[in-house]
Order: sequence, then C-alpha cells, then structure tokens
Amino acid sequence: MQREEWFHRAVIYQVDSSLFYDANGDGFGDLAGIRQKLHYIRSLGATVLWLTPFYLTPLQDDGYDISDHLQPDPRFGTIADVIELIARARELGLRVIVELVIQHTSAQHPWFQAARRDPRSPWRPYYLWADRPPENDDPPMFPGVEENVWRWDEQAGQYYRHMFYHHEPDLNLAHPPVIAEIENIITFWLQAGVSGFRLDAASHLVKQAGKGDETRGYPLLTHLRQVVQRLNPDAILLGEVDVAVEDYRHYFGQGDRLQMVLNFWLNKYLYLSLAQQRAAPVVKALQAMVTPPDGCCFVNWLRNHDELDLEGIGERNKRQVIRTFAPDKSMSVYQRGVRRRLAPMLDGDTRRIALAHAILLALPGVPVMRYGDEIGMGDDLSLPERYAVRTPMQWSAAANAGFSRAARDDLPVKLVASGRFRYQRINVETALRHPRSLLHRVRNMVLARTEYTEPGSLPFTLLTLKPDAVLGLLYRSESREVLMLANCSQQAVEVLLPPLAEGYWSPILEDKLYQDGLHGGKDARLALSGYGYRWFSRSLS
Repeated sequence: MQREEWFHRAVIYQVDSSLFYDANGDGFGDLAGIRQKLHYIRSLGATVLWLTPFYLTPLQDDGYDISDHLQPDPRFGTIADVIELIARARELGLRVIVELVIQHTSAQHPWFQAARRDPRSPWRPYYLWADRPPENDDPPMFPGVEENVWRWDEQAGQYYRHMFYHHEPDLNLAHPPVIAEIENIITFWLQAGVSGFRLDAASHLVKQAGKGDETRGYPLLTHLRQVVQRLNPDAILLGEVDVAVEDYRHYFGQGDRLQMVLNFWLNKYLYLSLAQQRAAPVVKALQAMVTPPDGCCFVNWLRNHDELDLEGIGERNKRQVIRTFAPDKSMSVYQRGVRRRLAPMLDGDTRRIALAHAILLALPGVPVMRYGDEIGMGDDLSLPERYAVRTPMQWSAAANAGFSRAARDDLPVKLVASGRFRYQRINVETALRHPRSLLHRVRNMVLARTEYTEPGSLPFTLLTLKPDAVLGLLYRSESREVLMLANCSQQAVEVLLPPLAEGYWSPILEDKLYQDGLHGGKDARLALSGYGYRWFSRSLS
C-alpha cells in the first residue's frame, strides 16, 4: 500500500490570475479578485488553488516572462494581497501553489539587462551566450513564430539562447549563482505561505541544467526538492513534464525529486479516446505508464492554459484528433496541437463534457480543473496562438460577464460575447439556477471524488469490458473497493462486467437515475447511457 500524503486527496483548481475577477475595476484580474471568489472555488470541492504567474512582468507572455520573481506586478496587487489571499484560502481549507518559472526570465529582467551591457558582468554567465550558435540544437517551442532558439543581441555582441520567445532568454542552470537565486525565490514564497510550486517547463530546464544532457540535469530536481523540503516538509513540487512515457521515472527519481508530475502522455490519449468514442486508447496509455514511487503521483487534466499538445501519439492518431476537434485550420497551432477549450471541442454537449470530467476524476492520480471548464466556457479564435483559451471568467450575464466593472473598451482581453458560448448564455449565475447544469454535475462529481480519494494514491486495476467503448477502473483500499465506469460512446450500452466480489455495490455517482443495480458475482450487467458514467463502492469491513 502506498504511503498517502495530503496531496493524494487533492483536487486542484487552476486560475489565470489576470482573468478570474477584477476587484478594483481597472479591467485587469487581480489577487484581491481571486480572494473574493474563494468561496466559489471551495464550493466546487477544490482543495488546492493553483495561480498562474502574478510576478512583475512586461506581460508579453501572460506573465511567464518575469522581470522580478520576488515582487507581484502592481496590476495584480501587492505582497500583502498575496499573504491575505493565502490566509483566507487556508481558512476555507484551500492550499495555494504558485508557478516556479526558472527556465527563462524576461529580457527586461535586471539580470539580463546587466548581462548584455558588459561581458565581464557577474550576470553575464546567468544566461547562455555564443559567438556562433551550435548547428544542432532543439527546434523552437513556437514554430512559425520563432525561427530559431538563438538570437543575435546587438548590445551584447553575441547570440543568446531562448527556448521559448525571443524576449524570454534561457537561464544558465548549470551556473551555481543562478541556483542560489532560485533557492532565494523558493525560500521567499514558502515563507509567504504557499504550499508548493508548479515547476514550469521542467523537462527543458533539466536539459539546460545538464548542458544539453538530461541525465546530467536530473540532480537539479533532487536539489530543488531538498530545498523545498528543508523549509517546509509538506510543500510540493509539481512538474510540467512532456516526455516519452518511460522517461517519467527520472522525474520522480526514487521519490526524491518531483512528488507530482503532469501526465501529458495520458492527456493526449484521452482525447484520442474521445475522438474514437472508444476506451482502448486510454487503456493502452494506462498500461504503458510507469508506477510512481511511494509518496508520489501523476496529475491529470482536461485542458490547460496552453494548446492541447498531440506530439508523441503517432501522426495518424494526431491527425484524427485534429480532424475531429479542430476541423478548421485556425483551431490548430505550432503544427502540433489544438488551441480550443474543452466545451467547443465537444460541441457544447453537456453530457459529453460531463463525461470528460467523470473520466478525469476516475483516472489514477490527482485531478486539475481549469477555471471556466466547469460551466462550459468557450474560446476566442481571433486571439493569437495560445491566447484563444485565455479569456475572462464568465460570472453572469451582466456587463463584462460580471468579471470587471471597467468600461468594455478598457479590458485588456475581451469577453466571449457572441456565438453559442457567449457570456450572456454561459455563466456561473445562470448555471447555478439550473439543477441539471454542467456546473451542478461537475460539482457533484468533484464532491464525490473528495470523499472517494482512492485514485489519488492506490494502484488501479483495468477491467476488461464489453463493449470496448466503456472504460472501467477498480481501486481497492483496506476498507473498500471503488468501481468507476465511463461510456466514451454516444450510444447507450449494456456493459458486461468481469466477475466482481459478491454482494451489494452502493452507487456513488451516476449521470442519471438508473433502474438497475450492481450485485457482484458472475455475469453482472449494467446499463450505461450515451456518454454515461457510474461509480460504485463496496465495503470490505
């Protein structure tokens, strides 16, 4: 039995700090606004709040271009706002995790400005420089936007490396003074009260730390973990890791590196299952997964703040997902993924969006929900690149969707104000009034998941089911068994179950009221509606 940590029971809710709620009416979401909406977040069943960057920034990359890691940007608020937000969240049973963005900085960061001015500056080796770029280097993260990962800097008289945008120079993570700066950042925010960090671009920074060799870079993760644990043994490191499935083991180490790893591998196959309306792709992905070491776990999600990355599942599968969920060329980006939100991808079908959430909550690991997915928010494809899925939270049918009292023209990011996902139609206020809304369905299943936490820490058993549209997962603790079923198909089915333990299985969650029940033994059968889901438990005591 795996050692259970507090985060194994977590449900994480991700908030875009600039887009959730504007408390002061300047058109820009802020920390005080998030604080005012904590009761809503907690009411969903969430136990952890994940904030996207709120640090000082030129805001050329949604805050991931940081010019001071220790100072909130005035647009978001002050350090006092951060501390108050954390304190209020804790009162409600919510922990707060923040972004640790250390693969790069903004080009406007004082370190880079000092580095480019003088080759003898102590800050020069904080970054990666070359008189002539190497012939063989990684391709840029944003093909079609950036031509190369090296850019000439006239002032410096050298090229500098940037894996992401040219205004985000890469840090030299093999340079001890840089590591000391990172330790200082970690110390500062842990002392402010955060419960951990989401380590941005973890696979890229490992490679940088190893000077191009991942194997030499993994010890950086061990070191960061030691720094965090020394200051707060309860704090977590959650890594953004998009690698080949067998390589995830390096990011966990022997349980001494990252405690939590975002499971890009499984996320891609989940969408293949949704596209094919078959459970087989998810089953295949689950069978290939590495087992996290004791005290560690994977983290799953439906959509994040970036594109849906489809690299690594084969060209044929990638084309099928794109053809199904991004039929128009404007819906794809970077030659690798889909830049749409969950609800438009699933054609606004409440049953299907609810099914996706039910699968998310049944998968082994800890779930992350992105703000707005619980109400079925849409996207804005007129926005460039990843920004299509980064629009203000839709609170009500009032002006500016209740997000801000600023004049509409003063909003840095416009609301989704037309089409079937317009805020006048899709918003929290309207959803709360309808008992069968997506919001109520998601809330009910998250609350069930906070009670039945077995997927967070226990080994899973994949059930062989007929028909193959149905995903079946079984978890067994010392006191009970939990069975989770999900029908990926739009067709209603009768599920033939393998032999289960004798006795009565109590229904926990279902997409509708079913007339049949589950009694263990041979030849157990259950009805499942199109895009239906059913959870059961059986006591072992």
